[in-house]
Amino acid sequence: MTTTQKLRSTYASSGYESDGMQGTSCVAEPWSCPAPMEKEISSGSNPGRSPATLLTYCSINGSLLGEADQQGYDVEFDPPLESKYECPICLMALRAAVQTPCGHRFCRSCIEKSIRDSGQKCPVDNELLQEDQLFPDNFAKREILSLTVLCPNAGCDHKMELRQLDDHNKRCQFAVTLCPLCRESVRKSELEVHTAHQCPRRPVSCPNCIQTFIYEETKVHEQSCPLASVACEYCSMELIRDQLSSHCDTDCVKAPAACPFRDFGCREKMQRSNLAQHMQEFTQLHMRYMADYLRSQSLNGAPGVPSEGGGGARGGLACKCLQERVNLHETVQQLDGRLVLQDQQLRELSISNDTQAARLVELRRHLRSLEELLRELEAQQCMGIYVWRVEGFSAHLRSQESSQPVVIHSPGFYTGRPGYKLCLRLQLQAPSAPCCADYISLFVHTMQGEFDSLLHWPLQATIRLAILDQAEDHHHMEVMETIPELYAFQRPVLPRNPKGFGYITFMALQALQERQYVKDDCLLVRCEVSLHCDWQLQQGVLQGRCPESLL
Repeated sequence: MTTTQKLRSTYASSGYESDGMQGTSCVAEPWSCPAPMEKEISSGSNPGRSPATLLTYCSINGSLLGEADQQGYDVEFDPPLESKYECPICLMALRAAVQTPCGHRFCRSCIEKSIRDSGQKCPVDNELLQEDQLFPDNFAKREILSLTVLCPNAGCDHKMELRQLDDHNKRCQFAVTLCPLCRESVRKSELEVHTAHQCPRRPVSCPNCIQTFIYEETKVHEQSCPLASVACEYCSMELIRDQLSSHCDTDCVKAPAACPFRDFGCREKMQRSNLAQHMQEFTQLHMRYMADYLRSQSLNGAPGVPSEGGGGARGGLACKCLQERVNLHETVQQLDGRLVLQDQQLRELSISNDTQAARLVELRRHLRSLEELLRELEAQQCMGIYVWRVEGFSAHLRSQESSQPVVIHSPGFYTGRPGYKLCLRLQLQAPSAPCCADYISLFVHTMQGEFDSLLHWPLQATIRLAILDQAEDHHHMEVMETIPELYAFQRPVLPRNPKGFGYITFMALQALQERQYVKDDCLLVRCEVSLHCDWQLQQGVLQGRCPESLL
């Protein structure tokens, strides 16, 4: 039981009993004592040590708090602390040790508080005791400061004298400090990486508008960034947010558009791509709308006809109306001719647009073929050693935790030029999977390649699979030999052989937390294929773990 555990165990009861010098038993009254401040941190294993708890202790020399205000030293001694150096009140190593006339040792702060709270008596034997009777025990103080202690920082195995503990903690890389940005507790050795890549309040720049903001506000900025890529809700075209409004109002062929004759009475709405057809089909109706509109405007603007008057006045009014009707007829004819011309231009533009669209489809098809050729050429340069970057690994872990199937295939790669074409399959077993729950499964598949007709089949090789530690060289690796009799190593008749060869329980998911296998949300999987020069080579030359399953 550690010193802290003993202290808590003691004060969990109403008091403690001690044998007095007069042979009587007494119960010391409980008194409040400040509990040690604790800070939990995640850490790797530390054999032979207590759980990963860092005690934020006061300065050995009393630089942070006066020694008169502190309890004993709550640290782990090696070898364990002798009882003669233990304060009977706080059950820790004596700090600023004092001795009583009755021969008992206490921490100065502990005994002074006991005298103030419980009366002027020794807590051990109830002898009369006053503060001015206490005298420093410098011998015990020197002895205690010379004792060997373990560093309280989880993961640190350093040992030193108690008097050196303060200086060691200031430079210990396992010590915990506060991040200046998010105020989280991190190790000093990890502070630089934390502030650069992990801190939720680290400053980042938008790749689009170069504006700087804190990382945890990334989602908010992405929803308002004027230069961010967005998709049109009608045609799904990608463009920057500032262009979206103009695109929907004037350019998008699938956006709803009103008929240009809406001011004359046409209430139809349609996709902008159908506007030309609408104009062509309803030309006469639009002319009628326009004529009615102009007629109503003309009638509303004409002067009223007098009820009584000479025939000259009526004749002048009739001539004026006739002239206006002629002008309206000419206007309608001009607009009709203009519409016919616009219809012809729209048909020509539509034909040109169809031609351009067909050419664009052909160019995209050619681009895809070039990309496939480029990937094939890159795969041929692997020469049997391929490192697969599994991006967005945290999303796959969340799917696995919710029992959703997670199966990922790598791009193809070649063992040489000429060589066999292979790919990897990574599978995260669900928590409910029998016998292999919460494991990473890893398999190798053969694929149809460019050089299959030049190669010897079945494939005979030594295959090394590994999940890479991205901080140190503690990779998780397995070695296996191909088995020529299995269908997995025969010449594939499909683009990818449905049968794979590898390990169902390649690595436990829990083991990913032990080392830095996942960095920047990316898992690295390495495959090295060593072909056998002698095609009659017998199996079992390398004693790797036997693959467990054929899937």
